[in-house]
Amino acid sequence: MRIHYIYITLCLLLVSVIGCKQKDTAAPDAVESQEAKSLLQGIWVDEETENVVFKVRGDTIFYPDSTSLPAYFKIVADTMLIGSTATKYPLVKQTAHLFWFKNQNGDVIKLTKSEEASDSLNFSDKHPDVLTITEVTKRDTVVNYKDQRYHCYVTINPTKNKVESSSYSDDAVEVSNVYYDNIAHLSVFQGNVRLFGKNFQKTDFVRFVPESFLSQAILSNAEYDHVDEDGFHFNVTLCTPNTASCYLMEVVISFKGKYNLNLLGN
Repeated sequence: MRIHYIYITLCLLLVSVIGCKQKDTAAPDAVESQEAKSLLQGIWVDEETENVVFKVRGDTIFYPDSTSLPAYFKIVADTMLIGSTATKYPLVKQTAHLFWFKNQNGDVIKLTKSEEASDSLNFSDKHPDVLTITEVTKRDTVVNYKDQRYHCYVTINPTKNKVESSSYSDDAVEVSNVYYDNIAHLSVFQGNVRLFGKNFQKTDFVRFVPESFLSQAILSNAEYDHVDEDGFHFNVTLCTPNTASCYLMEVVISFKGKYNLNLLGN
């Protein structure tokens, strides 16, 4: 009987623990404030500058520029969560005509609801523009090594491959934009003989760069660096657009037309 009692007690404790965990997991959705979301509907402007900051319709935030993607949001307790990453912005004050929250720098952003019909002209129903960071770039470098003359060529071309990348607005609010990625064509000639030629994409460097970074990065630049006994060294830069966050890769092309990849830094 004692063993049977202990067994029943343990089962009840286990059920209780599981039930608590399930309750905790469901809590964020359960406390989403529909009232706060309702109050936020409309166009909001900065209190001081009177610049339009965003428009809220349903569960989506729209930005006034033509390049930023709309973002899903919800309000849970005293926090606004924006985007697929659910970036958190603590609420400071909310009424029917005021909305104050803290941005990623901890500054309080003070917004008022717009009463100007003309502010709606800041928004378009068109899809956001796709940005091109690099136009077609061509570089030709003459290299002399051990009495031999070589030509190293670099061509950077925009592609139609789209990359969604996040950055921050002037109010330090996270926004997402879409960019066209680039490819870099590297080639080496000795006279009229081509020793090497290949198109490089950012995915060629996947074993050196975390996927979380690579998914938002573009191949932003490539250039010849130097030559030595190992061959011709080229530097390729992978960056998240409009930030200083980059990985510097090295492509080494041997005199026999083979290549190796190295990580130089980030």
